[in-house]
Amino acid sequence: MDRVVDDERDGVRLTSLDAPLGDGLEVTKGELVDHLDANAFRLVPQLAGRPLSVKRVRPGQEPFMQRNVPKGAPDWVRTVPVWSFGAHREVHQVLCDDRRTLLWLANQRAVEFHVPFFVAGAEAEPTGIVLDLDPPEGADFGVVVLAAELVRRALADAGLAGAVKTSGSKGVHVVVPVRGASPEDAAAATRALAARAAALDPDLATTAYIREDRHGRVFLDSTRSGSSTIVAAYSPRIRPGLPVSAPVAWEDLPSVQPGDVTVRTAGERLGDGDPWRALLPGPQELPADLVAEGHTIPVARVQAMHEGRRRARARRAEAGD
Repeated sequence: MDRVVDDERDGVRLTSLDAPLGDGLEVTKGELVDHLDANAFRLVPQLAGRPLSVKRVRPGQEPFMQRNVPKGAPDWVRTVPVWSFGAHREVHQVLCDDRRTLLWLANQRAVEFHVPFFVAGAEAEPTGIVLDLDPPEGADFGVVVLAAELVRRALADAGLAGAVKTSGSKGVHVVVPVRGASPEDAAAATRALAARAAALDPDLATTAYIREDRHGRVFLDSTRSGSSTIVAAYSPRIRPGLPVSAPVAWEDLPSVQPGDVTVRTAGERLGDGDPWRALLPGPQELPADLVAEGHTIPVARVQAMHEGRRRARARRAEAGD
């Protein structure tokens, strides 16, 4: 049987579907396209209206993050102007509001789909917060599961609930839908939740932003707020076999592994519905005491920057002696 090279779906021309997607990924471009198309009904509602950042691959090149819409984009691809602090200029980010745009991005070899916790035009109204749990190098996934339970306990103690998904890499994301909070208060609450969770078992988990200060513990990253992004549920990740960021019921978390769901296995493992939508609680108001506590905790990146400079000065002084 002839292999499919080109195709057209929803008016989008898809090319080179039989070609390797990228170096070392062990899948074809067509397998990426098929996964994104099959999951469009799950992915598009998460992406719609949110300035999109995609991570793309090309054979022979390193993967790269793209925020500005590529040149030559069809005129039906919607975009929104966003100020890029990194580029010091305005960029136009794609709004992936429909299957057609998702297919066009797939044909561009867009593998990872990252979105902020706000809708374009409502940047001051965060729709959620997230704790990103990152295991130490070489650790078993079991330590991440234990750390996730700490976060779940901290949430319950605060009267909140969250849903968990694999990151598609080594860790998990705990997501809490929120309403009525400013970006600053949402960020503060995230810091407080991370601190409370780490305090439940300081030998297992830490909020230390500087890697050398973690000492083999799971890092509870509270910095993905404001204009930061999170990879969407059902998005592939750029790893061999293209593992997928997959929703997990809390009770099932001890029995999963980050690479269980891939673009090849997602169809059978995810079923017909939308488990992420089913697992997410409704938007919640953040408790005032949690927010107030968070405002007393320094922003991790800023604190790490100052600490890094202090240590550098100390090293220079020691070398001078």
